[in-house]
Amino acid sequence: MQQNKIQNPETQVQQSPQMNERDFINDILATEKYLTSAYTTALNELSHQALYKDLLTVSNETQDAQRHLYNLMFKNGWYKLEAAEIQKIQQSYDQFSSYLDQQSPYGKMMQ
Repeated sequence: MQQNKIQNPETQVQQSPQMNERDFINDILATEKYLTSAYTTALNELSHQALYKDLLTVSNETQDAQRHLYNLMFKNGWYKLEAAEIQKIQQSYDQFSSYLDQQSPYGKMMQ
């Protein structure tokens, strides 16, 4: 069986009932993910232009923080990815391309 995992060596942390570095970072990452989602919803519904611009700035900063935390988790081996097989990528691309052609009057223009 082919190894499809993409990961760094895991940084070991002390296992105890107390929160460790990994636990804290994971908790903050989850919070940042929640905030980016909430900001997106708020931005979609804002009608006041100045407030929209201010919230967009905060949203972008939050998204950057979320990405930084994700990279830190990955660097420490606490986040693992699975490599996609090229056939599955092509199959998904073909499937969604056909959906676009069927459902959009702009399908051919967008390709």
